[in-house]
Amino acid sequence: MAEKLYKLGKWCANNRWKAILSWVLILGLIVTLGLTFNGEKSDKISIPGTESQRAIDLLSKEFPSGNGEVETGSVQVVLKAPEGKTLEDVKMKEAVKSFFDASLKDQEIAAAMDPYTMGTLSPDKRIGYGSLIYKVAAKDVTQVSKDTVLTNMDITQNAGIQTELSGTVQVTAASGGSSAELIGMGVAFLILGITFMSMLMAGIPILSSIIGIVAGMMLVNFGSGFISITGTATALSMMLGLAVGIDYALLILSRARQEASKRYDTTEAIAIATATAGSAVIFAGLTVIIALVGLTVVNMPFLTQMGIAAAVTVIMAMSIAVTLVPALLSLMGKRIIPKRRKEVAKPQRSNVFGFWGRFVSRFPVPVALVSLILIAAMCYPVLHMKTGLPDNGTRSTETTERRAYDLMAEGFGAGINGPITVVVKTSDSETTKKVASIVGDDVKKMERVVSVTPPISNPSGTVSILTVMPSEGPSSDQTIELVKSIREYNADIEETHNAEIMLTGATVMNIDITDSLNDALPIFIATIVGLGLIILAIVFRSILVPIKAIVGFLFTIFSSLGAVVLVFQDGYLNDLFGVTNVGPILNFLPILLVGIVFGLAMDYQVFLVTRMREDYTHSGDAKKSVITGMEHNGLVVSVAALIMIAVFCSFIFTDDSTTKSLGLALTAGVLIDAFLVRMTFVPAVMSLMGKSAWYIPKWLDRVLPKVDIEGESIAPKSNQRDELAS
Repeated sequence: MAEKLYKLGKWCANNRWKAILSWVLILGLIVTLGLTFNGEKSDKISIPGTESQRAIDLLSKEFPSGNGEVETGSVQVVLKAPEGKTLEDVKMKEAVKSFFDASLKDQEIAAAMDPYTMGTLSPDKRIGYGSLIYKVAAKDVTQVSKDTVLTNMDITQNAGIQTELSGTVQVTAASGGSSAELIGMGVAFLILGITFMSMLMAGIPILSSIIGIVAGMMLVNFGSGFISITGTATALSMMLGLAVGIDYALLILSRARQEASKRYDTTEAIAIATATAGSAVIFAGLTVIIALVGLTVVNMPFLTQMGIAAAVTVIMAMSIAVTLVPALLSLMGKRIIPKRRKEVAKPQRSNVFGFWGRFVSRFPVPVALVSLILIAAMCYPVLHMKTGLPDNGTRSTETTERRAYDLMAEGFGAGINGPITVVVKTSDSETTKKVASIVGDDVKKMERVVSVTPPISNPSGTVSILTVMPSEGPSSDQTIELVKSIREYNADIEETHNAEIMLTGATVMNIDITDSLNDALPIFIATIVGLGLIILAIVFRSILVPIKAIVGFLFTIFSSLGAVVLVFQDGYLNDLFGVTNVGPILNFLPILLVGIVFGLAMDYQVFLVTRMREDYTHSGDAKKSVITGMEHNGLVVSVAALIMIAVFCSFIFTDDSTTKSLGLALTAGVLIDAFLVRMTFVPAVMSLMGKSAWYIPKWLDRVLPKVDIEGESIAPKSNQRDELAS
């Protein structure tokens, strides 16, 4: 591999304008495809095969409006009268009715139902809610119509009525998140500028990452014209593409500068950097891609979409790193040579990472033990982790959706935000009516049930739906237990009356998705760990090094999840991170975190240990190779980690709870993996293992494909050129 990448890097350096022009044409084609064939993004989460999903599919077929809700866009208007007044006071009632009458004048609205018509006033008459029903799907509602709703709100607000909005149509603009990438990119640029003492040099990784993101995002857009893509998948691919795009370019840039300090031929330095660091980039990228594509084994469409979308962006980042970056470096000419050339050229002059490597190698046992104690402390909170899906109750209190959620709970009880839908199906209408009546009467007697609505049947009468109002909120343990109790009861009724009874609704789907994800997590971990071990064994020609890498990865996963539990579930430091409501952790966060962090952790493993392997191959001194590996690539790993931390950390301070929790998890994961696991625990264990770290049975060595990532195949040629140059 090294020899092929050497030739590729040299060609790109010698033909820099051809390489750059090629990327301009490729990017232009990709952007054209992405803008021409892009489709709508969807945020629907479905789990094929679950009871709740089967119920939704049945209702979509049997009821023209699905499970009792119209498929067109809707806005729920929640109102609260000022202190000392009720919504039935004359002036209050006039203002509310005026709002809904004004809303009905909008040609896009099919119906405007006030709380008096719907009978949806709280017992004290201070809180009520109504609905605006659109003629079109939520995504097709125009901004003009949304603005009209906001304008009409002045009618009720001027009367002193608190007015909040929720529903499928997001009337207010989404806040936060849009500038997170710019903040992260700005910090990354500053870090690179300080590292290289050159803003021009710092611009190369930033530029290459931007190109990679644009190319990846446009390919995802192109794909969305043919298959459904979630909006979260787009956000994830942007977040990850920015981080790895900078890191991969940084690794090649750093190696090119190291090589340029040893020789006057900058083209040769770029070619060698592409051969060696480029090989590390390829294998690091492959581990990321395997982890992301591995999400398909979970068999959950939204996770598959997220994994494939992010993997496409990573592929673009890899391709740019080994082709465009060499061409851009060639444009820099002699400027890639460090100013302190002699100091860089003398490996015997250690840097701070070399000193740290010597310290760790001298005291490997205490260092490893301290690392394990710290990791164990950070993993401990995972033992009481609870997961669930976010809803409006997890949003910032600055959003109208969250305030509407709180008002509904205040006026009608916490269960109003998480009703349970019971679906009854039999072969004939009389049996369905009988079973639905029995189910309604019996469920109403259960603990933690406030009310059960009368059955609503489809035109043929064979399918009926009932709505159960629990006493607690949708994510509470009591509601989860209630769902289990109803399902146990349903199983007995089904057998007695030969009926099919299913539960659905947001609360039930949350439970089903959480259970499915928890069941799939061990399978997913086993899959990517198995594939990762094979790839790392090929890269490092070792058994113990891949095992150590996987153990370190598991440490990182549980530690980062522990950090999320402390903040988002237990409430520690929640004010610092702007977490306004503690509760269960996002249920797909663990499995998504496993996929992303596995790839990133293997990045640092490959970046650091391939250099140790390279130095060991040339010197045969296992302990010294740990120190020199830290000397040469410790800075790269540290800067790469700081850049990723800057990128991911910027997402913590958005208002979206999903993005916020993912940002914190990835920030903690990179911080722990880079500085505690890879830069501390790994060199300590490598020092303890000595030469045995690089042991591989001869039979296994023969079976595994041989790849040259240390640059052995190009070393003789490079040495000959150096002699001629001198």
